[in-house]
Amino acid sequence: MKTRMEWKTLLCSHALADANSEATAARNSFVRDLDRIVFSAPFRRLANKTQVQPLYEHDHVHHRLIHSIEVSSVGRSLAMEVGKWLEGENEIEAGESSDLASIVQAACVAHDIGNPPFGHSGEEAIGDWFAKKFASPEGLFADVDDFRRREFIKFEGNAQGFRIITRLEMARNSGGLRLSTATLGAFTKYPTTAEVSQKLSEPYIGLKKFGIFHSELEIFEEVAKTLGLPKEADGENVWWARHPLVFLVEAADDICYNIVDLEDAFTTGELSYETVRDVFLEALGTNRGRERLSKTEHIALLRAMTIGKAVQSCVEAFKKNYEDIMNGTFSESLKYAGSMSSIFKKMKEISSDQVFTARRKTELEVSGRRTIENVMSGLLPVYEELAQTGWNTSSLSSHNEQLLRALSLDLHDVKSAYEALHSLADFVSGMTDRYALRISRMLSGT
Repeated sequence: MKTRMEWKTLLCSHALADANSEATAARNSFVRDLDRIVFSAPFRRLANKTQVQPLYEHDHVHHRLIHSIEVSSVGRSLAMEVGKWLEGENEIEAGESSDLASIVQAACVAHDIGNPPFGHSGEEAIGDWFAKKFASPEGLFADVDDFRRREFIKFEGNAQGFRIITRLEMARNSGGLRLSTATLGAFTKYPTTAEVSQKLSEPYIGLKKFGIFHSELEIFEEVAKTLGLPKEADGENVWWARHPLVFLVEAADDICYNIVDLEDAFTTGELSYETVRDVFLEALGTNRGRERLSKTEHIALLRAMTIGKAVQSCVEAFKKNYEDIMNGTFSESLKYAGSMSSIFKKMKEISSDQVFTARRKTELEVSGRRTIENVMSGLLPVYEELAQTGWNTSSLSSHNEQLLRALSLDLHDVKSAYEALHSLADFVSGMTDRYALRISRMLSGT
């Protein structure tokens, strides 16, 4: 029998690696989480990272920072609706709906913080570069254990995000941003490692991808224990049930990228007004006309109304599947468990057939892939020489010392091949689109 999760522990406000952390009535732990994420450098860099449409060609399409803010807004609305319902069901204490909303808002703001430049094609480019190196491993690549290689070969922005907020940013190697365990739990969509996800991808939605590198596994184990997340095992393969609020964070992201991507595609001319209008009207179940609105104004109005309809669909799906969610057995996204399931599928089809294959996006992916390959290949000799010096940065050649200064690359924590490859991935995935292009040109001398 599955262990039912309890909100008393799921809403734990203890800050990671900070026993002396104190909240105030005016600024509780979860509001502080949001502040720390918003004021962090990795969050700020999202302003120059591609969402779907290539940047710098149109002022009105979304980049990852705007997308993250919109997701946080939708996530807060979802959580407030669910929270009020939970209060009415006596599942949580009166007033705790605001805690749910703050937790989900913070997790939503951070949800893309680990994504590399050039959109999801950037993840693939990093993974493909590592895959080529591990195909015939030499040097650093030969010194990484087989079971750890997959987390590089299938580079995952979700796991990189958890690494950033729990290790790299602010209190480095000592809790990172020191967020509350509740926010960290709500952030982690895939509570397992790469090799477990590979072996057991079918039984549970939380195994579809991986969200934890081995370097942060102990950190997540502490978070999961504090929150009371059920631990599952199949032989040596271990994973955890999702925090219930993960489903709301995921739903907020799904709502925004499915709906807003269509609006962006209309803005850039890749989808016609009629195509986007009709799918929104179908979602709303209405024939509402333009009246005196321009086409752009009409699409914006319908987009806003469709988001509202999608929020209600996902809230109802959460309520309907509540017991399975709390038992850790629910294994579907809320967008497909609600009344708007068929509309979400239609939106996905339109995007797959007409947006993701568009010429400008394809050009971005080709150039972005080459840029990332150039940067990683250009920086690899630094790490190779570092290994040869016994991980002593002061013994690097003058050329590589220049590179470290030019890039503000800090390698003092790198003491093994595994750490070296993660450091390389940290640097490249943290780049903005524009910075990656500049460094690629610098390293190639063009």
